[in-house]
Amino acid sequence: MAETTTITRPAPIIEGSLTAFLKSIDKLGAGAVPTGFAGIDPSKYAPKIAAESQLQQDARTAAGGLGSLTGPQAYQQFMSPYQQEVIDTTLSEFDRQQTIANTALRDRAIQAGAYGGGREGVMAAESARGSQMNRANLQANLLAQGFQQAQAAAAQDLAARQGLGQYQQSLGQAGQAQQQAILDAAAAAEREQQFQPFTQLGLIGQQLAQIQPGAFPTQTVGYAPPAAPASPLATALGVGTGVASIGSKLGLFG
Repeated sequence: MAETTTITRPAPIIEGSLTAFLKSIDKLGAGAVPTGFAGIDPSKYAPKIAAESQLQQDARTAAGGLGSLTGPQAYQQFMSPYQQEVIDTTLSEFDRQQTIANTALRDRAIQAGAYGGGREGVMAAESARGSQMNRANLQANLLAQGFQQAQAAAAQDLAARQGLGQYQQSLGQAGQAQQQAILDAAAAAEREQQFQPFTQLGLIGQQLAQIQPGAFPTQTVGYAPPAAPASPLATALGVGTGVASIGSKLGLFG
């Protein structure tokens, strides 16, 4: 009994596409490259880190000089150049007023008839001691005021510079982040370019895979395979049987 083998092939409308697709896959798998494709070069899309911006470098340099504003002598550069003049003028006025007070004290002693006596001497000495103490306290207060003002100015300058440095740093980081985004986008684009042949074949493969069986007519080819050739033994037996029949008919075998 003859056997029939059925072969189902894709419709002719997509058979050419499938054949071309599989040939392209075979070429890429074997290392062959399509026309215009120079192969994948990972160095072209390797990750890169954006360099620091000039603002960041300037902020770091400026931060290195802030130490001069935090030391024990930092206030000196903020001392008023007119402070000594103010102190000298104030002390001169104090001395003038003290001279007037001493003159008044002497006049009262003269009026009391005690001038030149021991009592007047004690009062004059006590007045001089008090005057010197008051003068020293006045000078110390003036110096303290100048120091406090210089300290406040130094602190304000330090805060201003720190704020400016932070602002520069923020702007610099924003600029660096923008450059990093540009580098990342360029690397991603280059990677897409490098893998373009594979991506293209993948999209084609997805489209071909979505074609459902039966969406296009198929052709069924039927055929019967030829009969197997007779074995030598069967041939010999057939020949023998034929000879015996002929001989029988001729009376060769009685």
